[in-house]
Amino acid sequence: MSRYFINLLLLLITCSAFSQSKPIDLNPKDTVGYKQSYGLGLGIDLRRIITGALDDNYKGFEIVADYRLTQNLYLAAEIGTEEKTRQEDLYNFTTSGNYIKIGVNKNNYANWYGERNLIYMGGRLAFSTFDNTLNNYQYFDTNRYWSPDGFANGSDIPEKFSGLNVTWLEGVFGTKVELFSNVYVGASIRLGLIVSSNNNDFDRFPNLWIPGFNKVTWDSNFGIGYNYSISYFLPLYKKKNKIKKKIELSSEPQGPPKPKERL
Repeated sequence: MSRYFINLLLLLITCSAFSQSKPIDLNPKDTVGYKQSYGLGLGIDLRRIITGALDDNYKGFEIVADYRLTQNLYLAAEIGTEEKTRQEDLYNFTTSGNYIKIGVNKNNYANWYGERNLIYMGGRLAFSTFDNTLNNYQYFDTNRYWSPDGFANGSDIPEKFSGLNVTWLEGVFGTKVELFSNVYVGASIRLGLIVSSNNNDFDRFPNLWIPGFNKVTWDSNFGIGYNYSISYFLPLYKKKNKIKKKIELSSEPQGPPKPKERL
């Protein structure tokens, strides 16, 4: 029995010596890395639906989508259809057509651990095909003798201008916030610049409103638009974030701070 206890004691002493010979890592590495979800986001523009419900002269629908390429870069697109009837001083017209926008968004918001919100800037290349219908018009007449209460009637026969298209560049600034798990609400403002237009009847009836672009002024190719969206994020895979290089502090002991000089 004594031999058994002696052998056990020798074994414990050997294990203790071996364990103490291993260096102790005072800065263990974190082997568990946070993985972020990558995938496809799909949604609709709420502004166009709400405007169509409140305004009888407007119909519109837009699908929004984005795909996460890197930690902060997203491929984004919008596709939609719009129809707008407007009454001006001398004429009434209807514009209807479709559009598509393709570009990227760059997220500039540094999320806390586990957050997936966005404050982004981006750009789009946009293209729209549409038709204009001049429903009726009147003549401008400075002589108010024959028509004191209005302008002289021109025509009430609709005149259609088909096969129109416009290409423009669009700058985007917006945000997306995760309301529930994978459900996002967003808002954006857009500044567009027309770069090309195909309208053979421009002198007869110019483009005054373009689907996806909004109102066009006579003396400018700029337009402003905005949207409010709700979307669902479909996660397809996960990937670790890129770890930024840390600044290592010197291990050499530093002396006491120097006393401040008196003035």
